[in-house]
Amino acid sequence: MNFRLTNYQSQRLLLKEISTSDFSSWLPFFEDPETSKHWVEEKETPRIACEKWYARQFERYEKGLGGMNALIEKSSGKLVGHAGLLVQQVDGAAELEIAYSLLPEFWGKGYAIEAAQKCKNIAFKDYQVPSLISIISLTNLPSQKVATKNGMRIDKRTIYKQNEVLIFRITRAEYDLQTLA
Repeated sequence: MNFRLTNYQSQRLLLKEISTSDFSSWLPFFEDPETSKHWVEEKETPRIACEKWYARQFERYEKGLGGMNALIEKSSGKLVGHAGLLVQQVDGAAELEIAYSLLPEFWGKGYAIEAAQKCKNIAFKDYQVPSLISIISLTNLPSQKVATKNGMRIDKRTIYKQNEVLIFRITRAEYDLQTLA
């Protein structure tokens, strides 16, 4: 399955495949030190980090590994951030992750949970997946709150790409119970 989320929308957001035309709008994400304080990775210039990020998303699209989608604010047409379903390898197992990253100017406005819930609903309803995870740094409390609001629970603590992380999970059975409530 390719897990690409095109032509979907939520109450305030449009989800579309990323394109190189989004680059200049996404570059500030890599320029702000707050966006990377929870994640250990190679230190690069913001421009190089953004170029690598886009290259990785296009590679994901090509290989059928899901990918991030641009989140466009309906009211303004502005890029808010990215969210999507990503095939990840965690502790030797293939997992499907709900991932989300927002530009700092849009933090605290409910866009992350809106996008994460949309991704969850698509994955369970359209793709019939057995479970979903979110990979979140131990120190990233705002993202942990989003995962919890999205009905996920801490499944385990592990090391992922040299980072200590929590794996939040929701199973299809848990999702079904939540939708019945």
